[in-house]
Amino acid sequence: MAELTGLADDRALLGRTSTAERVADILRSRIAEGYFPPGTRLSEDSIGGALGVSRNTLREAFRLLTHERLLVHELNRGVFVRVLTVEDVEDIYRVRRLVECAVVRGLGRPPYAVDGLAAAVAEGRAAARARDWKGVSTANIHFHRELVALAGSDRTDEVMRSVFAELRLAFHVVDDPRRLHEPYLARNRQLLEALQSGDRTEAERLLTEYLDDSLSGLVDTYARRVAEGGLGTR
Repeated sequence: MAELTGLADDRALLGRTSTAERVADILRSRIAEGYFPPGTRLSEDSIGGALGVSRNTLREAFRLLTHERLLVHELNRGVFVRVLTVEDVEDIYRVRRLVECAVVRGLGRPPYAVDGLAAAVAEGRAAARARDWKGVSTANIHFHRELVALAGSDRTDEVMRSVFAELRLAFHVVDDPRRLHEPYLARNRQLLEALQSGDRTEAERLLTEYLDDSLSGLVDTYARRVAEGGLGTR
């Protein structure tokens, strides 16, 4: 597996104690980055050898990521990166709308701490100039994580970290990432400007429309990919 070359470089991140949580962090990042696409079987021997961890530690990491809905265990077949259904994608957006819109609605009096949002907008524009559409996707996720962080709630951040990681499973099977992600560069900027001006009502309106349009575009693309049979195991 070509992915294992880069994974071996992550061994230093484990430090001296190779805990399951740290292994899960590494695998979560690799899944989010698309190194292990949906449907990929994860080999205990190969990944354990690349990271230099025991089978028990790796299995515990797999269990944690299965709980987060990033992996699935299939009896007598092994552990696979999860392939979302269209219904899964719709439910992810249901959660996003409930949480993200509530965060904006619940903001106190301005000014708001939007430096992280501004940095994510700049990151997305730089990726677009480089025609790095995966980078645009990553910047978009960073934007929405920063938006959620405006709530100042570690628990909400944790919940949405898992939601965004799961969302990226859908993004990784899209065959035209530019078409999917490029339109939201300008919309992220509009959201940022509304918050910079202190208009949370306008920001919530923009965000609601944004999420509805994003869901519609992603579901159309994802359903077509499912119908084409492009999401098999590897």
